[in-house]
Amino acid sequence: MSTARNPETLAWAYVSTVVQGPSRAVEQLIASRGVVDAAATMRTGDVPKAVWDRVSARAHLDTAAAGLDLMAAMDGRLVVPSDEEWPAWRFLGFERPDGALPTRDGGAPLALWVVGPAPVAPSTERAVAVVGTRAATSYGEHVTGEIAGDLAVDGWTVVSGGAYGIDGAAHRAALGVGGCTVAVLACGVDRAYPAGHERLLRRVSETGAVVSEYPPGTPPARYRFLSRNRLVAALCDGVVVVEAGWRSGARNTASWARALGRPVMAVPGPVTSASSTGCHRMIREGEARLVTGARDVVAEAGAVGAGVEDDDDRDALFGRDLDRLPQTPARVLDAFPASGARTVQQLSVDSGVPVSAVRSALVVLEIEGHAGRDETGWVRVDKVR
Repeated sequence: MSTARNPETLAWAYVSTVVQGPSRAVEQLIASRGVVDAAATMRTGDVPKAVWDRVSARAHLDTAAAGLDLMAAMDGRLVVPSDEEWPAWRFLGFERPDGALPTRDGGAPLALWVVGPAPVAPSTERAVAVVGTRAATSYGEHVTGEIAGDLAVDGWTVVSGGAYGIDGAAHRAALGVGGCTVAVLACGVDRAYPAGHERLLRRVSETGAVVSEYPPGTPPARYRFLSRNRLVAALCDGVVVVEAGWRSGARNTASWARALGRPVMAVPGPVTSASSTGCHRMIREGEARLVTGARDVVAEAGAVGAGVEDDDDRDALFGRDLDRLPQTPARVLDAFPASGARTVQQLSVDSGVPVSAVRSALVVLEIEGHAGRDETGWVRVDKVR
């Protein structure tokens, strides 16, 4: 219970409660003033108009402590960007410039409410999202079980949205083989939605994780499902769509995956099946690669950057030029001296970036050849372009 009284944790809980979803304006306010001061100014209204427009309807709410107490009673926790289990590497794709993402305010979550023993970052280090229609056929459920089960046996975490149909089949398949699965909800983690999956979500929370960016007590809503889809796409190495109608919400998840640089895959179905028209459309129009089993999925999702359509797309995500690096890696790179090594902690102090985010940024910089390690720490690598 002591964690619930920590001023910074209380501030994050308050911000998550009044914002309820992503907000670049709020992100910028927190980055410039710190979360405790940002929360205090939100309460009084002494914030930029863009922030006040977002929080004014809920700024009076004082449920942060109650929300944290409820999470503690559920053996849950609030995960924030300064925590070790924050999946900073997964969220780097949200730093792309306006216009590169499906929605203007589709940024990283401000915080994550989590129930379950699986730490978010490590458990999604090697993960595949399996999604599809709620009105799944026996064929779709069978294929989902085969793919998700085989992936889980091989050590992949299966990520999905906890819904009826394909989502539920994916979670059950992973649980059935003793694998790890993560359910991302469009409501508070204290609410079983759909109600018929209360037992399934409880099973997920016993060995994996049930995750939401919304505080306890938040009801499901259509726009929250669309926002939830971006997190499903972000927390994985690739998205597999198994059965999707012509206007399926799974295609929204797929569009987020492409925007974030994740490979998108689709399973073909019978040509007479309305449940597979969305998959066939994505394959035909080049939005997804055709897969028929876990081996195909691993071939697409197994390598960093796999599924990015061409070099220009890869450049836009990871940046081969210094001015095209995402914001956080660029800040960390600027903190390097012209010569000599730096520890992660020193880079955090010099860049003003939390330690967990510095570690994730260094992965990007090392992959792109801008930084490397020696016996004394991290050093800058000058690249000839």
